Amino acid sequence: MSWNISGITVQEGDLVQLVGVSFKSYIFKLEAGKELHTHRGVVKHSDLIGLAWGTQVFSHMGSSFFLLQPSLPDLIKNTPRATQILYPKDIAQILMVMGIGPGQTVLEAGTGSGGLTTALAHSVGPQGKVISYEYREEHQLKAIKNLERIGLADRV
Repeated sequence: MSWNISGITVQEGDLVQLVGVSFKSYIFKLEAGKELHTHRGVVKHSDLIGLAWGTQVFSHMGSSFFLLQPSLPDLIKNTPRATQILYPKDIAQILMVMGIGPGQTVLEAGTGSGGLTTALAHSVGPQGKVISYEYREEHQLKAIKNLERIGLADRV
């Protein structure tokens, strides 16, 4: 995986996902000293550092969350956006039909907020490249920020 997953335990700088009992989830970069504030309470980032992936954790109010590595579909669905994005079921069809895989170079017309770009960059791997064009600069900047957030900007 390429979105800052350091190993079997959670480390500062990792992109993490907390999933609550109602399946409400929060994806964020782990930074010592910061806190996640939710309607179910506060979770301190420092309390998560060093825990194993999959650990059940609790907010200050006692609400339960599971500490997970975010999946590619979860990252795409939680992409901050200024445009409409493609969703995982549609992206999967595109990747399969086009046969996109490791080491390939892919040309994308219309970056938007970067949902498909994220999946393309993940699929081509570290040896591949995605060349993506976007007419509107503000959308391109948003997509770059989204890709940087999950550690895939170097592939685009």
